[in-house]
Amino acid sequence: MRYRKPKNYKDKIAECYGDVVIEAPENQKGFWKICFGNDNPIYIEIGMGKGNFLIEHALKNPHINYVGVEKIEPLLLGTSKKIQDLELENVKLIGANANFIEDYFEESEISRIYLNFSDPWPKKRNANRRLTHHNMLKRYQSILKEDSYIEFKTDNRSLFEFSVCEISMMGFLIEEINIDLHNQDMDHKDERLISTEYESKFVKMGRSIYRVKAKIDKYSNYNYNSGSE
Repeated sequence: MRYRKPKNYKDKIAECYGDVVIEAPENQKGFWKICFGNDNPIYIEIGMGKGNFLIEHALKNPHINYVGVEKIEPLLLGTSKKIQDLELENVKLIGANANFIEDYFEESEISRIYLNFSDPWPKKRNANRRLTHHNMLKRYQSILKEDSYIEFKTDNRSLFEFSVCEISMMGFLIEEINIDLHNQDMDHKDERLISTEYESKFVKMGRSIYRVKAKIDKYSNYNYNSGSE
């Protein structure tokens, strides 16, 4: 999807850097502890979009620090304004590409990664660009703590099936699979139902939402003999 860039958006983005939008750190030891001013667990959302999912989680869990990673810079503007208006102290944003995620976080620093409605890159030749490709999973494995989690949601059945295979091949333990998340008997306060802006739209359209939650094994390796492209 294309995003309309606000007039003079580069100047506006430069102005919003500070307390909420942080210059992406590169291999700075202890950066996030200093940034948040505490040792609380850090959860990150890669591709945060307009930030609805991230903000709702942060409101419900003040004891957890959240970092939104988004490569589309104009999206930082609206999300940072929402965070400032709500006076949330446990959310930071960085304008960054997931391909360099290991530069922004230390080894075993992160407690959870959310991947929500990532670009499916449907053509087979582009499989290695998917955020659940095993090359990306290895990057996440590096920054995640032992026994921490990746949570992935999509409305794309092919991407869902691909992701389940890649996660399994990595040796991670899949603890939950939902193939129609919003049509299950759940309490409406269940955090699994916290939605992104895309998700809310797709649910209204009657589309199934697929979800996977997997526990990380820090020492597992991708099974190349039976793996995908």
